Formats: sequence, structure tokens, C-alpha cells
Amino acid sequence: MTMTPLRRLVLSLLAIASLWATALPQDKLRVGDQAPDFLLPAATKDTIDMGGIHLSAAVGKANIILAFYPADWSGGCTKEMCTMRDNFRALSELHATVFGISGDYVYSHREWAKHLDLQFPLLSDHNHEVAKAYQSFNSATGHNMRTVYVVDRKGRIAYIDPAYKPGVAESFEHLKSVLESTR
Repeated sequence: MTMTPLRRLVLSLLAIASLWATALPQDKLRVGDQAPDFLLPAATKDTIDMGGIHLSAAVGKANIILAFYPADWSGGCTKEMCTMRDNFRALSELHATVFGISGDYVYSHREWAKHLDLQFPLLSDHNHEVAKAYQSFNSATGHNMRTVYVVDRKGRIAYIDPAYKPGVAESFEHLKSVLESTR
């Protein structure tokens, strides 16, 4: 069976349309949107869980802080995670739990969490698929950007800080005020 010129043209146009659609930027996530679900391997200071943490399994229990960061062991990231650690009790009282997310392996996460004595899990998004879904991946550097999200108990995004500043009191206080309003 030979392909007619019209059929060839239609198939070519469909192929171009498909490529063009995939090249378009994703819609930006907004407050009120359903949070993209994920399952990522996790580490704490005591354990490595290759089965991981499924966001949808955590929804409903508490508000969830998704703290995307570039890399374990770096200065700004240490400052960010230590702020979460030092305020963990206050965050818990606001009915919030913390998940730190970077592209580092769980083995690095475990050692870093042990070194910093973190009370919350660090999730390994090695392929950056979750960071991309949350528009928190910098393709120029190959690392996550420092972005903080709050997912409420209904699984909706309640807060987005696309440029969270570690060690800056105003950034953390703003996060806390959002948590107070979503209790």
C-alpha cells in the first residue's frame, strides 16, 4: 500500500503538532492546585527507605512542607535544613511536617541528616522528575532550585515560595504565617 501525498502531509502535520505540544512549557503550579503526587526514596538520620515516601499517603495527616534544595553538604542548604530542624517543634505545633528534597542519593541524605541531627526525612529525586513537576529544577545547573511549597491536608498547594532565602527570618516567618492560617 502506497501512501498518498495527502496522508503523508496529515501524518507530518500530526507529528509536528505533537513535537510542538511537548515543547511548550508546563502550566505553572498555583496556590489552590492539586499537588502533583510522587513516590521517592527517603533517608533519615537513622534509616534508608528505598520504598520511599508517597505524598498521597502523607496527605490528610498534616500540612506538608516540601523544601526543595540544590545539594546536601552545601552552605545555603545546611542553613535551610537547620532552620527547619531548629524550628521543628514550632512547625509540628502548626500541624506541619517537613520533607527536604534534592537530587542527591539517599546514602548522602542519611549521612547529612545524621551529621545535622535532622528530625525529618530527606527525599532523593535523583532524576529531578518531582522537581520538574514542581517547577523547581534549574536545567542550567542540573540542580533543584531553593523552592518551598506547602501542601495542605486536602492535597492542594497552599503556599509557594519560588525563591526561599535560607537564614532570612522573613522567609521563614512568612512560611509560618501561612501554616498558622491553614491549621
